[in-house]
Amino acid sequence: MRDAKGVAILSVTKAGFVVSGRGGTGVVVARTDSGWSGPSAIGTGGIGVGFQAGAQVSELVIILNTPEAVKAFSQGSNVTLGASLSVAVGPVGRSAEAGVSPRAAIYTYSRSQGIFAGVSLEGTVIATRYDANEQYYGKPVYPADILEGKITPPAEAQTLLDLLAKYG
Repeated sequence: MRDAKGVAILSVTKAGFVVSGRGGTGVVVARTDSGWSGPSAIGTGGIGVGFQAGAQVSELVIILNTPEAVKAFSQGSNVTLGASLSVAVGPVGRSAEAGVSPRAAIYTYSRSQGIFAGVSLEGTVIATRYDANEQYYGKPVYPADILEGKITPPAEAQTLLDLLAKYG
């Protein structure tokens, strides 16, 4: 986390039997010269077909390890995990302290409640939620301006920014 260029936090719900649906929302922040940017709203959704069944709620933390990973989230277009950005399950414990090589563009960590057979982040599409950003910041804003620190974060973001400053 100390070397992270950015962090995305998502809550995702997935449910289905043979045909499944997935949807979630969250935020992404980027490290700037002066600390951390304000949060930019993101969302994910999709359907799947195949051998899968159940229901699950997952909290995901996605560590953005490279400037390219942050740029992918700041362009305002869809980001597909595993397609243009390499994804790996994040290291924990001693392997995290020792460093892992080669470094994936994105590390993922998740905590799930429920049971679902057939779970993968590969191919997950994450998109900017322009409507939520406009509502949060009180005006239309671009994700690049938010993540580059050009937009002052609202007071409501302070708890998140304090936690990132403490642990990041």
